[in-house]
Amino acid sequence: MPATPVQTELLLLAGSVVLLIVQIFLQSGLMTRELGSTWNTGPRDDGRKPTGVLAGRAERALKNLLETYPAFVGLLLALVVTGRTGGLGLLGAHLWFWARVAYVPLYLAGVPVVRSLVWTVALAGLVTMLAALLV
Repeated sequence: MPATPVQTELLLLAGSVVLLIVQIFLQSGLMTRELGSTWNTGPRDDGRKPTGVLAGRAERALKNLLETYPAFVGLLLALVVTGRTGGLGLLGAHLWFWARVAYVPLYLAGVPVVRSLVWTVALAGLVTMLAALLV
């Protein structure tokens, strides 16, 4: 019996987990490069924080992802469970996902206005997903 194809929405969900893991390792790697592996693997009780530009940007980009990630996962799963896949909801999921992918290098490079526009596209993706769920 051939395997059932995975819905595109669930592939985007899997991709979002990869994005999350990449951002966690990016942030952790930049912190370790700056403060050392002993600090990163220790309890970090000394209150030291990375002060480097890239480590700070990676940390803020990760925190920014985590602000909208629960909404993305919840909306995506709600669309799948209710059978409202494809169409507007899928468009919104693509908008959120690809904007979040583009956001990381823009943030690390310190690109100000375009980065904010890309963040707005990601937010629009969430709103689009919500609209698809409620309509």
